Amino acid sequence: MTALEVVRAHYAASDRGDLDGMLAPLAPDASWTEAAGSTYGGTYLGPEAIRANVFHRIGADWASFTVTVAELFDAGDTVVALGNYTGVHRATGKGMTARFTHVWRVADGHVTSFEQVADTALILAAES
Repeated sequence: MTALEVVRAHYAASDRGDLDGMLAPLAPDASWTEAAGSTYGGTYLGPEAIRANVFHRIGADWASFTVTVAELFDAGDTVVALGNYTGVHRATGKGMTARFTHVWRVADGHVTSFEQVADTALILAAES
């Protein structure tokens, strides 16, 4: 699979609500960086740490959370996604829409690193 196909498969799994499918393309030592200043900010290593520290927490905190990719840019082993997060926070009932950029690096058909850049102010406003 090309890097673009790997990333598309991740987002397709996300659209289906298939967490195992989302994590499947991750290398065993993949690094996943959530934007500094966000509730989940930091770098997590390996699929299980990513599952626990990102996806399970998002599922617990948000009554709905959607990732909508507007554009994908193919740069060989690097793929950049632009899009929006939307969601309603469970504790506050507040909704949000926040812009994101995702930078994916892929080698041998596996995601080796992911970095998120997001409008964390809009996300944090919905959480408080």
